[in-house]
Amino acid sequence: MARKKQTRGACVYCGKEMTRGGLVRHLKTCNERKQAIASADEQKQGLRQYIYHLQVQNAWGGDYWLHLEMNGETKLNVLDHYLRAIWLECCGHLSRFSVGGGWGGREVGMGTITKRILQPGLTLNHIYDFGTESETLVKVVDVRTGRPTIPNPIALMARNEFDQPPCIECGKPANWLCIECLYEEDVGGALCDEHAETHPHDDYGSPMPLFNSPRVGMCGYDGPAEPPY
Repeated sequence: MARKKQTRGACVYCGKEMTRGGLVRHLKTCNERKQAIASADEQKQGLRQYIYHLQVQNAWGGDYWLHLEMNGETKLNVLDHYLRAIWLECCGHLSRFSVGGGWGGREVGMGTITKRILQPGLTLNHIYDFGTESETLVKVVDVRTGRPTIPNPIALMARNEFDQPPCIECGKPANWLCIECLYEEDVGGALCDEHAETHPHDDYGSPMPLFNSPRVGMCGYDGPAEPPY
């Protein structure tokens, strides 16, 4: 069986494009990132604290992923809000963090200060929407002590590039998703602009736009918030 092609993304600091795993290694040695950290420390503004490198991915498949840097003095609800903004928010659903598995793990409160729970090697499970759930894995890759490189408590260091799926009608890059095909016909449902206009979708309404998010096609998701997140 052919190995599945891994999604790739670019380092925010230097622009080099790599896989999710490649960026774990690259971000530790990226000269441009080192310069950003050194510059932040030299300015002597802001609190010196533990700052965590988080690798975030959708629990099933891992095609969607983020590399984040999060301040240790920040509460977990800030990470929850970030994930909602960039990936998940649709209808104001409940969410939770846990350690040791999704629903079976020990719940960690949203008000928890991150430095009290995060440590390299730990994986947090995040579930958004307890009906049509989206599960995310948050792995602590590394930790450093210093000052944040940006004013916001979470910095985006890399993100997967969205690989447009082929249209089920013609094979061209797709921008739309037929929910009826996705759930009833089990054929994917991706459609190009042309076939989104002519493809029949009687029971589920008009096609939905595709986004770089594991929440696409679920509940009422209609895309991320405007950056910065």
